[in-house]
Amino acid sequence: MREILPDIQRWTDEGKGIALATVVAVHGSAPRPLGAKMAVSSAGEMSGSVSGGCVEGAVVQEALDILHSQKPKLIAFGISDESAWEVGLACGGNIEVYIEPIHW
Repeated sequence: MREILPDIQRWTDEGKGIALATVVAVHGSAPRPLGAKMAVSSAGEMSGSVSGGCVEGAVVQEALDILHSQKPKLIAFGISDESAWEVGLACGGNIEVYIEPIHW
């Protein structure tokens, strides 16, 4: 979390909305551990990682939607180990990501 705090502070100073995504469950193999965090600004900027790149784009889009609605959401992402290699991912497994608007 500490590594994303400077970006959160800067975005706040710039008057941007911020959503925080946190890995709250991991099933099977996953590139990032439980508790991994990513912040997303209302301008679509991101800081941190919840998946090592595998689902970051989808998390950013969900975060932008959440910033608009101001309603948090739990999202599940997953793919089998066999399918992961076919689509160019390093691992399979499932993660659950809780995304919430934050007010700094």
